[in-house]
Amino acid sequence: MKRLHRPRLVYDVQNSKQTVFGKLPQRVNLGVRRLIRLPLSRFLKITTFAVAMILLALGTVSAPTTPLFAANSDNERQALEAQLQTLETQIGQYQDQIDGYHKQGNTLKNEIGTMNAQISKLNLEIKAINLQLSELNNKISDTQSKIVDIEASISTDKQSLGVLLRNLYESERVTAVEILLTSNSLSDVFNDLNNLTVLQNNVSAEIAKITDLRVQLQDQKEQLALAKSDTQTSKSYRETQKSQVDGLKSEKNKLLDITKGQETRYQTLLQQTKENAAQIRSRIFQLLGGGELTFDQAYKYAKLAGDSTGIRPAFLLAILDRESALGQNVGRCTYQKAMNPKDQPIFLVLVSALSINPDTVSVSCPNRDGAYGGAMGPAQFIPTTWNLYDDQVSKITSHNPANPWNNADAFVATALYVKDSMKGCSAIYSSQVSAERCAAAKYYSGSRWRSYLWTYGDAVITRAKSFQDDIDTLNSN
Repeated sequence: MKRLHRPRLVYDVQNSKQTVFGKLPQRVNLGVRRLIRLPLSRFLKITTFAVAMILLALGTVSAPTTPLFAANSDNERQALEAQLQTLETQIGQYQDQIDGYHKQGNTLKNEIGTMNAQISKLNLEIKAINLQLSELNNKISDTQSKIVDIEASISTDKQSLGVLLRNLYESERVTAVEILLTSNSLSDVFNDLNNLTVLQNNVSAEIAKITDLRVQLQDQKEQLALAKSDTQTSKSYRETQKSQVDGLKSEKNKLLDITKGQETRYQTLLQQTKENAAQIRSRIFQLLGGGELTFDQAYKYAKLAGDSTGIRPAFLLAILDRESALGQNVGRCTYQKAMNPKDQPIFLVLVSALSINPDTVSVSCPNRDGAYGGAMGPAQFIPTTWNLYDDQVSKITSHNPANPWNNADAFVATALYVKDSMKGCSAIYSSQVSAERCAAAKYYSGSRWRSYLWTYGDAVITRAKSFQDDIDTLNSN
């Protein structure tokens, strides 16, 4: 059997608590002619259904939608596409502004970080200099104390030095003859002369020692004073540097605050513009025949597709509910960003044939099960897969070309694809439930379907049972 490309899932809604069976407010679906509630509404419904069945039997079934490209709808869509293009341009400009401010903010943050590091370094250097100054002050104080002690010692020894000096002076005035006459012996003469010499030497040595020590201490004190002056100069220089860096940091912080404010402003504008663009995209989707469906409307499409292909409507509803929540979630990405490059040319040919601006329709984003998105419309077909079924879809819905964003075309395309899958699954599984579980898994992942039998596939079967109960209730009324 010819291998088919498989559609991809947009959002996994298996854990969604939302149901299409609850009481819902009235919704607008521009792909379906709005019904006017009259007392004979039930009769009109039955009549419309009977006519559809007759046309189906004759092979000329038309989808229950208004003409897709009516003049007023076409004009509105073109106006919306032009407005959307303007918004997309604004979105790009706002994003550029945000990126610029973000980059500028990061640069400012880096500069402020560098300044903080410089300030920390200068603080440590100033702290080290303060320790040096404290040590120098201690040394200067110690040296001054020694100088004071020496001066006190000199003062204390002044009297002794004075006596020695007087004795020396008197000794120097005594002549050799007087020494000989006053001495008892010649040995005493030599002893007196020797004592005089020793006294002279002691006095000279003591004076030289005190003088040298005082000079050394004074020199040391001057050197310490010079070192202290240099250290204080270095401290002042670093304090000046720190003050300058603090000033620059303050200016950078102000700029950063301004930048953050501007970035926040443009973020707000960007968000508002994206919301407006999303609303316009949703409106364009409605004008293309898609949009949110009530259960009654969705069942009509499923019934049309099921009668044409033999696939039960509850099963089709379950698959489309899983794929796009019955047309509510058809993707949020552009084809340029999400679609496989090999699918893009096919996509562009398709939208050109439908007179659709390719930049104004959304496709699915990549998910955890694939590198690419690009699935289109409620049925979430990728372009290459849609190409395989568009002619068959046109024969059933009379839409030429078939439109993947149109609800009727999407339901029929899903039914045709599931019908092909069921052929292979029925050859493997004898029960209808097992075959449907297999077909649902193939719809999701193609050749890797066995890995999703009891996740995606079983979730579809469970949902189909719930849909079948509601269909039975609806038909019993």
